Amino acid sequence: MRIVLASKNAGKLAELQALLAPLPVHLESQADHGVPSAEETGATFIENALIKARAVAAATGMAALADDSGLVVPALHGAPGIFSARYAGTHGDDQANNRKLVEQMNRVGERQAYFYCAMALLRHADDPTPLLATAAWHGEIVAQPAGDQGFGYDPHFFVPALGKTAAQLPAPEKNRLSHRGQATAALIAQLRQAF
Repeated sequence: MRIVLASKNAGKLAELQALLAPLPVHLESQADHGVPSAEETGATFIENALIKARAVAAATGMAALADDSGLVVPALHGAPGIFSARYAGTHGDDQANNRKLVEQMNRVGERQAYFYCAMALLRHADDPTPLLATAAWHGEIVAQPAGDQGFGYDPHFFVPALGKTAAQLPAPEKNRLSHRGQATAALIAQLRQAF
């Protein structure tokens, strides 16, 4: 089964390809099909995942997988939340986003945070029963980045139980523990029933 990932993020594509490897699916990027990014107008991660998957399925005529994920900081009233990729204003500027996050965290003092992921798989653009999965990965924000694995907020996301940031974890361990890994596992369980 060919599935188009509603993302142009190469890191996300590689991560999801590894996670979906046990299934008879071939995951491709929307960039491979020349599909422009959909405007994320939803108010929640789930709404945005559905918007992105539906747009890619409509443009390609293929099954589409989307995730909308981000960092949620309760002390910042849920920010950066659905705006995680463009928290500092420019989409995908990891350095600026991390700098703003650390500045904001220094003001509030509280360090608790969690990554949240909502995934949606549509078999076709008009699929009335998309497969949905959500998951959260709890940790805290540290001022000093550590590690060179991963992307986004990973160098600042510290997992106390492991004594490491997400960026210090080998890919297989991160894929198993992360919000995206947990949501993908839940989605895979649904997909196994479909196959």
